[in-house]
Amino acid sequence: MSDKVNQFDDIFLGNAPELGLLRLAQSGLGWKARTVDKLFTVRDADLRKMYWIRASRNFQLRLQLRDNTIVKFDGFQRDDYDKLKEIIKTNYGLTLETKELSVKGWNWGKTDFMNNHLLFNVQNKEMFEIPLKEVTNTSLTAKHEVMLELGGPDGETGAPANKKGDQLVEMRFYIPSAKAQEGDVEEESAANLFYNAIKDHADIGDAAPGDGIVLFSETLCLTPRGRYDIDMFPTFLRLRGKTTDYKIAYTSIIKLFLLPKPDDVHVLFVIGLDPPLRQGQTRYPFLVFQFVREEETDVTLNLDDETLATKYEGKLEKKYETRTYEVVSTLFKALTGRRVTIPSEFFKSYHSQSAIKCSMKANEGVLYPLDKSFLFIPKPPTFIPHSEIGSVTFSRVGGGVSSASRTFDLKFNMKSGVDYSFSSINREEYNNLNEFMQNKKIKTKSMDDETSGRYVEMAEDSESEEDTGKRKRKSVVQDFGGDDDDDGDSSPDEDFVAESESDVAEEFDENVSDSDGSAGSGDEDDKDDEDRPAKKSKK
Repeated sequence: MSDKVNQFDDIFLGNAPELGLLRLAQSGLGWKARTVDKLFTVRDADLRKMYWIRASRNFQLRLQLRDNTIVKFDGFQRDDYDKLKEIIKTNYGLTLETKELSVKGWNWGKTDFMNNHLLFNVQNKEMFEIPLKEVTNTSLTAKHEVMLELGGPDGETGAPANKKGDQLVEMRFYIPSAKAQEGDVEEESAANLFYNAIKDHADIGDAAPGDGIVLFSETLCLTPRGRYDIDMFPTFLRLRGKTTDYKIAYTSIIKLFLLPKPDDVHVLFVIGLDPPLRQGQTRYPFLVFQFVREEETDVTLNLDDETLATKYEGKLEKKYETRTYEVVSTLFKALTGRRVTIPSEFFKSYHSQSAIKCSMKANEGVLYPLDKSFLFIPKPPTFIPHSEIGSVTFSRVGGGVSSASRTFDLKFNMKSGVDYSFSSINREEYNNLNEFMQNKKIKTKSMDDETSGRYVEMAEDSESEEDTGKRKRKSVVQDFGGDDDDDGDSSPDEDFVAESESDVAEEFDENVSDSDGSAGSGDEDDKDDEDRPAKKSKK
């Protein structure tokens, strides 16, 4: 009996999706996946307690190791209990304890921290638990509310490994006020105590002294709005605000942009995230930081010479004394391994800038035409790759009623069916923007004011119609200019311009008379004329 190995088929390890074989022997137990090369073992000397629990995937064998680590095996059937209880008693000298869970469905209970897990108990029965290693961020979203953001790294026991399925990403705990006063000194609120306990147990608080590479204090962020401390570590950064504390892994940073603002004073540094940063129900796929162009910094990196030479291969220097935005972009490029995108050399605005001012709905911002994409910032940051653009439509650029307007509109018609519209663009930017589109082989169209009904193709698909396309583009440019010598047919307002003030009769003038025998041209006036007797002509 002592040499016998007992085996259970179709068992899951933690939350992993792979099925495997669980084998129990006197020396310990081991689990091996069927389809992938994955093996997990536990020595008998490391076992402390074992529990039998009803779980979502049938029944669960939960192990508590001597270092307080929790290991879970799901997929047992109800009939396996007696057999498993006897094996554990014989091989390890332990009792398989049955643990009942609360199924009342209440959302009111007590929390407890045990073995690096957050337990939520209802009437002294456990309802659920949260492995604190899966807590990536926490913040005080309100005076009595604490938010936990979940999503542990793949490959760890108990961490979610299947990103394609549904996954719990956020929980909020309401903690009622439990203030006590000693004299005039008020103790820390219960929400603050819970918040600090989460940071300590989940290891998302302050890192050990000396681990950080560099700290940039009070950095202005336009999206999300506020000032944050950027504390950079070898594998992640911490973004600390007054009420928020975020831990962002460098692996979640997918894009970097360094873009001068059209005001010639500031520089914007944009970070693209996947998954995006979350603040409550709001997601931020881009972080937009703003730096003063002439502001300089003097920092020394907390890295030894050997690490700089071997790990970072000379991409970083020990000390920097230069402009702040240059230091920040250099560090992000080296630590994330991502290329920093800069403005395109193929586009300059009318005022020799790298972006044009415009509005997206009610939000004012700037649109950057880049080599492979368009980027609108600061709010909402909108990323438009060239490869996903079906066509671009210019509106109000012709010589119709809109010729008096100083601005035009721009709409990106995406291949996915989604449209992005930008308005209030200075008409002086049209030629440079249209030339950039043609240079990037983006199909463009031009539509005059809706009252004129004109529609002009700006780019032809067929090479044989190239000359026709040029003539159409030339016509639009001429209409766009609005010469003073235009004839009467090109002036849509000519019919509404009176020859002199004396020729126009006021609406309430008692001596109103019209050579046409009518007081107005509106529908209401025509209706009244049908009911009243005809006027006699004056002789």
